[in-house]
Amino acid sequence: MEGMASHALTVGFDLDMTIIDSRPGIKAVYQALAAETGVWIDTDLVVTRLGPPLEEELANWFPAAEVPAMTDRYREIYPTYGIGPTLAMPGARESVEAIRALGGRTMVVTAKYEPSAKLHLTHLGIEPDVIVGGLWAERKAEALREHGAGIYVGDHTGDVRGARAADALSVGVTTGPCDEAELRAAGADVVLTSLTEFPAWLESYRG
Repeated sequence: MEGMASHALTVGFDLDMTIIDSRPGIKAVYQALAAETGVWIDTDLVVTRLGPPLEEELANWFPAAEVPAMTDRYREIYPTYGIGPTLAMPGARESVEAIRALGGRTMVVTAKYEPSAKLHLTHLGIEPDVIVGGLWAERKAEALREHGAGIYVGDHTGDVRGARAADALSVGVTTGPCDEAELRAAGADVVLTSLTEFPAWLESYRG
């Protein structure tokens, strides 16, 4: 049975706007940060472009020298404001269950701070086998390769780039900031409107 492990199904997922709708939580964290610092932040705009690392977003609102301290403070207050309002995306639980039903493994690979990612998934009762935080775009391939993920599902062109760098099948979902045309242009192999379509797609892909 040599080599069987390499054929086991391992599917990776992005977190924000793929598995979870973190817009209400992230908006609340930025509102708290704005109130605390007296700096105006357009929180409605912020939540339309989730995906890239936190530092990149904070750099739009704070001088470069303050970004490291603001990153630390954001992460400090995140559990208080960010977890409660955040919901699972439609089809997220069913997608994880569909992979388990096939004897597969699931992983979440996200640019989000790993302790925050774990808090979200625990709060929502979604339990992937592996959670890796702090990786964005092509760097996501490090974790995908390490765990032998053959499929990576995400809502951002950065997720497509990560899947391609890992030689994994790239499945895009249009639940985040990128539409089908953008995801296809970045190299997505498959584009679904949401994870509600994933279990049926997986069944036909495996079949």
